Amino acid sequence: MQPFRFAVQLEGAPSGLAWRDLARKVESLGYATLYVPDHLGEQWGPIVALTAAAEATTTLKVGALVFDNDYRHPVVLAKEMATLDLLSEGRLEVGLGAGWMKADYDQSGIPYDEPSVRVERFEEGVQIVEALWADGTCTFSGAHYQVAGATGMPRPFRSPRPTLLVGGGGRRVLSFAARHADIVGVNANLRAGTIGPEVAASVTAERFTERVAWIREAAGDRFAGLELQILTFVAAITDDRQGLAEAMAPGFGLDPVAALEVPMVVVGTVDQVCDTLRERRERYGFSYYVFHVDDIEPFAPVVEQLAGT
Repeated sequence: MQPFRFAVQLEGAPSGLAWRDLARKVESLGYATLYVPDHLGEQWGPIVALTAAAEATTTLKVGALVFDNDYRHPVVLAKEMATLDLLSEGRLEVGLGAGWMKADYDQSGIPYDEPSVRVERFEEGVQIVEALWADGTCTFSGAHYQVAGATGMPRPFRSPRPTLLVGGGGRRVLSFAARHADIVGVNANLRAGTIGPEVAASVTAERFTERVAWIREAAGDRFAGLELQILTFVAAITDDRQGLAEAMAPGFGLDPVAALEVPMVVVGTVDQVCDTLRERRERYGFSYYVFHVDDIEPFAPVVEQLAGT
């Protein structure tokens, strides 16, 4: 089993000063990583925000959760991420995904291709990025990218590459992640392109058991070295765990008992949460949990108890 690590996903702050202070707070409370998502709404641009967070801290890792391959050409992204890895002295976790939020595509005019096409393009993109980081050059001819002698400069701080995180909820992406990534982000199935009933139906304990089985099968001998990460959807420190379960269960289309078993749900007292996370690490292998801005202080005692154990 991997030791526990905890991260926070943030979208921005009222000012640059507030952002730097927030990054330092996350670091001081024992969280391992600050993530920024990659969407086109009100959130800050992730590359600049991550650079500022890295400059404001000394041990905190930074990363995107996750960069959408369709927004960023892999040759360009490889250079940007190698630069950030160099500047942060190896404190970078590069999250990559195939893209899912239809609203982003509609706003930008980027074609929203079928999932199979987006995933195929993503797989090619990851191979290009990996080659540029590891080999310093890349020539690639695929269905979506044609790269001729691209140069991977600057060289990343970490060798042979920055830490790679791949997130997904379907078998193809999770199997690819199992073969290529250091961290596998295990998500709900976001094929619908928006959060709704189809996504809610994909978050049951049984579905996550199935996803971990796909990862294990595809990873083979790599599985023992993988970190399995999960982004929390409902997180609360509360003395009324049952009451909260009864309130949120209809949103998942589940009864309260089943709702509490959803791996993306982390609720209860500090001791209950710690016990739950230990049980889930035994059951699924999840050791890396990502919380949100309102969770930073409430979950600090959980981080204090479990981080590194």
